Amino acid sequence: MSDESIAARIERLVSEEHELRAREQADSPDPAALEEDRERLQAVEVELDRCWDLLRRRRALRSAGADPESATARDADTVEHYLQ
Repeated sequence: MSDESIAARIERLVSEEHELRAREQADSPDPAALEEDRERLQAVEVELDRCWDLLRRRRALRSAGADPESATARDADTVEHYLQ
């Protein structure tokens, strides 16, 4: 996977995130739709974190003179539980 394809995936996910956040207002009277959108939003946020993590790791490897192709996407649990 190239940096460009990861960046394009990030762009698509960000667009979906914005759409879901906008729909939250419209879904307010429908609890089922609201819950479904919130669950999808959470999944999108996790996938965005994974994509950003992969892109940063690829760039770091490239900067260090290593092969960026050796970076693989980490699982959601790893990415979501980093110590900041």
